[in-house]
Amino acid sequence: MASLGRVLSKTFFWSYERGTWPYDAAVILILVFVLLTPRDWFRDQPQGGGPAAPGQVQLLFKEGNRQTYRVDAHILAPPTKLALQNDLHTALQEAQSELRNGNFSISKIEPLRDEQGTVTAYQVEIRH
Repeated sequence: MASLGRVLSKTFFWSYERGTWPYDAAVILILVFVLLTPRDWFRDQPQGGGPAAPGQVQLLFKEGNRQTYRVDAHILAPPTKLALQNDLHTALQEAQSELRNGNFSISKIEPLRDEQGTVTAYQVEIRH
């Protein structure tokens, strides 16, 4: 029988061969931990708010087929360029009844910042 130190060392450095019972037991323990650990133990909560409320999306200008909206940044997840455009498209579509069909494209996105430089909203220009 192996000493406790050797077992711990082999387990820590993942030295067991595939197909052995200690390897399989370690894999099962890892899977159980990953799949059954409650999300709130790690404060891992989804980013962004829920669906856009009408007050969080406001029409600023309307000229022909161009419209400019102000979209509150709190309803969006932290953005990447493409994800920001997709999230803004979805927020406009959900909050504005005339845009529900989704037949519009975003032509310009301008972040609006507060005194500390934090993005508080986006000014979004769309085209039909």
